[in-house]
Amino acid sequence: MKNLELFSQRQILSVSDLVAQLKKHTEGRFNFIWVEGEISGLARPASGHLYFSLKDDKSTLRAVFFRNRAGYLRFKPENGLKVLCQGKLSVYQPRGEVQLVVDSMEPRGSGALALAFEQIKKRLAEEGLFDQERKKPLPEFIRRVAVITSRSGAAVRDFIEVLHNRFAGIEVAVFPATVQGEKAPGQIIEALKELSQWDWPQVIVLTRGGGSPEDLWAFNDEDLARAIADCPLPVISAVGHEIDFTISDFVADHRAATPTAAAEMLAQPMAVLAQNAGGLEKRLLAAGQRLINQRRLALTSAVKGLSDPSRGLIDKRLRLDDLMMRAAAGVNANCHGKRKTLYQFEQGLHQKRPDRRLAHLKQKNTELGFRLLDALKTRLQSDRGRLENLKASLKALGPQAVLKRGYALVTGPDGKLLRQADPGLVDKEIKVRLAQGGLKARVEEIDT
Repeated sequence: MKNLELFSQRQILSVSDLVAQLKKHTEGRFNFIWVEGEISGLARPASGHLYFSLKDDKSTLRAVFFRNRAGYLRFKPENGLKVLCQGKLSVYQPRGEVQLVVDSMEPRGSGALALAFEQIKKRLAEEGLFDQERKKPLPEFIRRVAVITSRSGAAVRDFIEVLHNRFAGIEVAVFPATVQGEKAPGQIIEALKELSQWDWPQVIVLTRGGGSPEDLWAFNDEDLARAIADCPLPVISAVGHEIDFTISDFVADHRAATPTAAAEMLAQPMAVLAQNAGGLEKRLLAAGQRLINQRRLALTSAVKGLSDPSRGLIDKRLRLDDLMMRAAAGVNANCHGKRKTLYQFEQGLHQKRPDRRLAHLKQKNTELGFRLLDALKTRLQSDRGRLENLKASLKALGPQAVLKRGYALVTGPDGKLLRQADPGLVDKEIKVRLAQGGLKARVEEIDT
């Protein structure tokens, strides 16, 4: 029987003890593992942590990706996405549940950068940020351009060189900003805000030279894309080489394949305009010269027909000089008119800018506020005067004021005011209320 008792002895563990041992052995054994599976049941609570399950065709494993690590992802986890997770196994003691605590995650089948790019592109396209209808055209006459780029990069040198070679009349202001790394999107966004508030630039060019997808990733930032869309000035995106595409290229008002292509895009219309103006000036000068030649020919014919060649020669010379001056003045006036028209177009575009209209409306709103405040003060003073007059009238008509004029209030034995002489009051006591104090009296006789 003793042997049977030995075999029948049992080691009894509480649930907490068993789960604690399971947690100890599991976490010690599976401290660094890679698990591949499909995301399912993804949840994003307000804490910022990611809770989901990894599953394959046979099993499911709970997983958690804490916010401090998930914030480094360059793509957005989604249900149905196949991923490779690195982490450690843990046991959540309150429920005795085994879960994978994820330290890093990468998509399977496509790169993280490519996936993040497609996710951002799809989301912004659905919001309409890529629609052609919302994009702003370039000004017809471009004279001032602001460039956001690295001060030391080759892109800005190439841009300025090509721009001035094509058309030297465009001024360029360089706004230096970091164009690579984690700080780049924030600096570029700040540059866009400052340039939007500056009255000088007509166009903003966002540019940098080529590089790897990682080097160009700052221009795929979602906040930067929204800042470009919200910019009131036309924005040209000229990032990388011809084969490089970034989110800024899709959301910008215009895309140039390279920095030099952006310079040609800006300079070409102005160069054509200058060329046309030069051709027009040459045509005007040629027309003036033809007119002068015709006049000279007519003068020569007239001189030949004269019997005395010297007669009227002075008048003809004066007439010729007058025609030459008028022709030159006409050419100059025409050129001046063209320049004036060009200037008026530029000033008209400058006056129609939204920020000037907004400033005028803000000033008008402030003036209306002051006028409303003055009106309220005047109305309040008027109402106070009326209130004082009503108080004075009420005081003058009150019982106390009447008593002060020599009247009295008389009440009978029942305390009610007496309004007529009642014979029933004989030998009854009455009270008389005066302005100061009162009297008690007895009625001896009624006088009707």
